[in-house]
Amino acid sequence: MDPVLLGAIVAGATILVLFSGVSVALGLLIVSTGFLLVFDGFRSLELIPEILFGKLDNFALLSIPMFIIMGASIASTRAGADLYEALERWLTRVPGGLVVSNLGACALFAAMSGSSPATCAAIGKMGIPEMRRRGYPDGVSAGSIAAGGTLGILIPPSVTMIVYGISTETSIGRLFLAGVIPGVMLVGLFMIWSLYSTWRSGDRDLLASGSYTWKEKFEILPRVLPFLGIIIGVLYAMYGGIATPSETAAVGALLCLIIAMAIYRLWNPGEIWVVLRDSTRESVMIMFIIAAAGVFSYMLSSLFITQAIAEGIGTLDVNRWVLMTCVMVFLLVAGFFLPPVAVILMAAPILLPIITTAGFDPIWFAVVLTINMEIGLISPPVGLNLYVINGIAPDISLKTILKGSLPFVACMVIAIILLCIFPGLATWLPDVVMGAAI
Repeated sequence: MDPVLLGAIVAGATILVLFSGVSVALGLLIVSTGFLLVFDGFRSLELIPEILFGKLDNFALLSIPMFIIMGASIASTRAGADLYEALERWLTRVPGGLVVSNLGACALFAAMSGSSPATCAAIGKMGIPEMRRRGYPDGVSAGSIAAGGTLGILIPPSVTMIVYGISTETSIGRLFLAGVIPGVMLVGLFMIWSLYSTWRSGDRDLLASGSYTWKEKFEILPRVLPFLGIIIGVLYAMYGGIATPSETAAVGALLCLIIAMAIYRLWNPGEIWVVLRDSTRESVMIMFIIAAAGVFSYMLSSLFITQAIAEGIGTLDVNRWVLMTCVMVFLLVAGFFLPPVAVILMAAPILLPIITTAGFDPIWFAVVLTINMEIGLISPPVGLNLYVINGIAPDISLKTILKGSLPFVACMVIAIILLCIFPGLATWLPDVVMGAAI
């Protein structure tokens, strides 16, 4: 059978299996095993366990559960609320300081937790009621938090970037650095739209600031600065050549647990058990997807589907930006239905040879891909962040949350366009810190 036609059949079968409601990892295994049995026979089953466990035999994977524990220990405390309060007190004289504080808190908490849903939940519980109390439109209140939560997969340390680095054998350190400037740029675009939307509402009182004494501003800092110090320390250890990402993540996880116990009195063994239990569940889920995606990639390669698709696209006589637009549309649609980790593990190994052949930088592509995945987090039908916000503020309809999130989707599209025009926004910092890529 023609490999391209076979690839279309595999794609259709994968979509049907995933839409049946089974987990992503199990769905990939079912499709992979089925096609290997049909085309390679029972002998292929002998290789599946070896591939499944061999894919997990990577020291860099240890950083995933460690960063997840790091984020879970922070999310289990009042760190998000304190971070929000600290920014509100220090930005009180900035016009529209409350919405700026929310987005700034989302950015910083995302850097500490690396989780989009956790960021939405932690900052939204404080930010949304406060913005609504002061009269901010529901769309701005909910949309800004939903969009701010997406920064968790872009701003380092990011589990999504780790997964991309492992699946494409790209430097995780470079990927972390590549997300810094685009992440700050996205925060800036979000703030600009939020302030404009608030101003457009016509209520000047929304931009009015409260007032806090210097004592009130400084008294909250001891509860916030230690966590920020850990983030700075983690990045310094990683880029200063002191430790590998996995070693750095382990130390960061331990320090976050210690600080959570010391500052927020997380002494109850039951609470610590919940942190470790939830972290283990999420880590196992991601590891299972990684292992299953390895079998899925082997199946595609064994049946020459990957090679045929790459060769076919490589021979197309089209402008490389037309090719990249097609890739972005594909990723956008995939992100509407699947979690970012699943999309990256399934698509990145296939797309990387295509985009590098077309002359695109793989580090730059990782950032563009991640922003694309962020759009999926606040877009239906899955739109995980939309449902997290709806759970926090159930009296705000999903329609209102979605309507408030759409302008932030436009901000992400603008960010992608800016990255296409100025790719140095993603590649400059890694080249400066770690030297030009070979």
